[in-house]
This record gives sequence, structure tokens and C-alpha cells, in this order.
Amino acid sequence: MSRILAVLRRHDHRLTRRIAAWDHPWIRTVLPAAQNAAEHTALWWAAAAVMATAGGQRGRNAAGAGLAAMGLAEALSNTVGKQLVERRRPPKEWIPNAEVEERPTSSSFPSGHTAAAIAFAATVTVVWPRAGAVCAPPALAVAVGRVHSGAHYPTDIAAGTVIGLAATALVLTAKQQATERWR
Repeated sequence: MSRILAVLRRHDHRLTRRIAAWDHPWIRTVLPAAQNAAEHTALWWAAAAVMATAGGQRGRNAAGAGLAAMGLAEALSNTVGKQLVERRRPPKEWIPNAEVEERPTSSSFPSGHTAAAIAFAATVTVVWPRAGAVCAPPALAVAVGRVHSGAHYPTDIAAGTVIGLAATALVLTAKQQATERWR
């Protein structure tokens, strides 16, 4: 088992350095913009407001379910996951871009930004696929941007994704059960 973990860690470190070194103008523009918009979940709250206002009942359902899943994912990743696993952020010398100075000081495992983004986008996709198609690209940009900026390793992103999808499943299951009870 320790050999498997050593190989995983080595690949995780190598992939972190490669993603952080991406230097295309599009990457330098889009990834930081997505991360800034998603800070404190502002992007997802704004998307929910637009859906609830312009999407009728379906939009309100998608917005409410998305926000519930996002909140659950944040709670699971930030108050449970980060307390269970203490992991340092990638070393600054691995990150050749200016964003390396803006990294959080909390445990890097799991990525709370990714968990929130994936939970919101995945839940919205199930409830309202067209709105989910709009939410998915920024969620992906947030996840990749967390590695590019030096805030996380790819395995932190993978764990955040699993937590986000678990939150989606829990919220949608609870929503379905509540709907069946009220029929």
C-alpha cells in the first residue's frame, strides 16, 4: 500500500508542476477570472439568482437544489475533510506564476472550492440540464485553476470532486424523498 501511495504522490507532484507551468494567454486570463468569481461562492450565488429570477419554477428548483448541494459540499470539505487530513499546499517554488502568493493557509486536502463548484454544477445539471451546461465550464475552470495557482494538488481536486458529487447525490435523494412524501 505504501508503494502505491508513493507512486500516486510522485504523479500528483509531477502533474501539479505541469499544470502550474501552463502559460497560454487564455489560461492566464480564464483560470484566475473563474477563481476570483467563485471566491466565497459568489459565482454560484449569482448563477442561482439568475436561474431563480429568469427560469421560472424549474430555475427556482435548480437554484435551490444547487445551493443546498453547494452548502453541504462546503461543510463536508471545509469542516470535516480539512480537519481529518492535514496537508501542506504545493511548494511555492513549483508555481511559476504570480498567483502563488495568494494561496490559503489551511490544509490543501480536499479542495473546498472544487467541492462547492462541482456540487452546484452537477446538481443544477440534473435538475435543469441547459443551465447545468452553462455552469459546468466555470466549475471545471475553478477546479483546474486551483492547481494552476498552486493552491492544490490534483488529488485535492479529485477529493473535492467526489465530495461535490456525493453532496449532489444526497441533496437530490433528499429532494426526491421529500417530494414523494408530500404527494
